[in-house]
Amino acid sequence: MFNYPKDLYTDVRIEEVFETKIIYELGEIQELKTRNHKGAFIRIFDGDKWYYSATTDLKNLQQEIDELAAYGTNKDIDQSPVVTGFEVHKETLGKYEQESISEVPMEKKQELLTSYFPMLDNNEMITYWKALYSDKRLVKEFYSSKGSEISYDTQWAGFSLSMNFVAGEDRFQESFQKASDTFTDLLEEKENCEEMIAKCEDFVKHAKPVEPGKYTVVLSPAVAGVFAHESFGHKSESDFMIGDETMKKEWAIGKEVGAKLLSIVDDGGVIEGGYVPFDDEGTKGKRTEIIKEGVLAGRLHSATTAASLEESVTGNARAINFEYEPIVRMSNTYIDKGTKTKEELFSEIEEGIYIDTFNHGSGMSTFTIAPALAYKIREGKIAEPVNISVVTGNVMKTLALIDGVSDKVEFASFITGGCGKMEQFPLAVGFGGPYVRVKELEIQ
Repeated sequence: MFNYPKDLYTDVRIEEVFETKIIYELGEIQELKTRNHKGAFIRIFDGDKWYYSATTDLKNLQQEIDELAAYGTNKDIDQSPVVTGFEVHKETLGKYEQESISEVPMEKKQELLTSYFPMLDNNEMITYWKALYSDKRLVKEFYSSKGSEISYDTQWAGFSLSMNFVAGEDRFQESFQKASDTFTDLLEEKENCEEMIAKCEDFVKHAKPVEPGKYTVVLSPAVAGVFAHESFGHKSESDFMIGDETMKKEWAIGKEVGAKLLSIVDDGGVIEGGYVPFDDEGTKGKRTEIIKEGVLAGRLHSATTAASLEESVTGNARAINFEYEPIVRMSNTYIDKGTKTKEELFSEIEEGIYIDTFNHGSGMSTFTIAPALAYKIREGKIAEPVNISVVTGNVMKTLALIDGVSDKVEFASFITGGCGKMEQFPLAVGFGGPYVRVKELEIQ
């Protein structure tokens, strides 16, 4: 397809994007748009340096390649450990050609949102609400001088209902969200939304401030997922170790970093928000065990970081769009399932805390989670709601204090937000896990 420069490595990433965004605020439409655009990212590597170019002029990609090549110094590029580490694939995947989100009429997307308006308008405790629908379909092509010729599609769609609840002087904010890779999966969620609204009504009327202290805590799958993503997932992105011998020793493969029952996985092959059949260097998305039975077992890599650390590529070189170079990013990161049932996990707690939903989370060495819906656990049962400002702890100590993991993995269903790193935000990722019990966490 292209005339590749001799003795230089070249790859070309072409993206065609379809997007929809609809926003209503208290029933009034604020935004209604669709967008189609195409672009390409070109890379040249001479064994020492990378040279980049991004363009929307797809007719002149060969010219872009030739101009970039003029900056490189021709070498025996095939001996470069970076280049030898690249996978080569010839594959075409049209997974969503028959259920393309771009073929769903705008009217149906609006109807999906407006069908919830009576539920929101007729609730006296909801004083403000905002409804969002968003979707994105991506058709991506990847070509390389090593011989890769890849074409595939991905898509993700969903809606979010953000609500403010008021009961007297008490206020509470929460959202109901649903996301999927097909539009039809979004259509039967009214019962689940009604259940969420009822929980929020009960919470704002009855929640009392928690007594600060240390508690046994159960994290829901969504909260366990954001904990894994923020507290350990980012640490597994190997670019932070390059050139840092201290960090290499501290994060040596084989080091014990958590309880034996704990395993954390990143898997680009899972059909969730971070589905990556191939990353932006042409590496097939795969399952990487980051922690296996409490032991550091793997890291997330691009070709450059894999070569530097003498490890294998993992399919985690990702960019938010064609204007950016790929860097090491998570895909779908989750705590793997354990052996206990959810009921067993709770039944063994005399007094503790259950965190159902969260407002936000952050962390590297120390993590923090700001809960939304949270409850006391009494005699093995979920009891009264409590207001909690923050849950915090040292990452390594907390990983060692995990003493119970349920036997089913659930992924969080989000359409808003995304993962940020450097200037690249938001990147679509997935996270989740089982119910996770931590023997002791600081609650404020």
